[in-house]
Amino acid sequence: MLGKSDATPMIAVKDLDRSRKFYEDTLGLKTKDEWGEGVTLKSGDTSINLYRSEFAGTNKATALTFQVDDAEKEVSDLKEKGIFFEHYDMPGLEQRGDLYVAEGFKTAWFKDPDGNILSLIEGGD
Repeated sequence: MLGKSDATPMIAVKDLDRSRKFYEDTLGLKTKDEWGEGVTLKSGDTSINLYRSEFAGTNKATALTFQVDDAEKEVSDLKEKGIFFEHYDMPGLEQRGDLYVAEGFKTAWFKDPDGNILSLIEGGD
């Protein structure tokens, strides 16, 4: 069944050029392919599709998570690029600035230009 198939996140965006610039220039993803009203980007071994949609940013949950080696460094680097981090009431997690920490992992949330919620996580494997 599908458990043997690769899966590709699909991120809806309103302005493909603006979002592509954010994902490439700010987050450091690389373009793999362009197609019609979308673009395929690479993050590690993962392909991520951005596509134009009127429903961009309507998801109220995390759309994409990046597994990182050093969450504190990534948060610092992204803040230097103008990223603002989201703060949530997260029972069971200790908030340390923009990071949320529990035994074995650290996480933080931020939004892309369309309001899609993205996160990074260290640990938790």
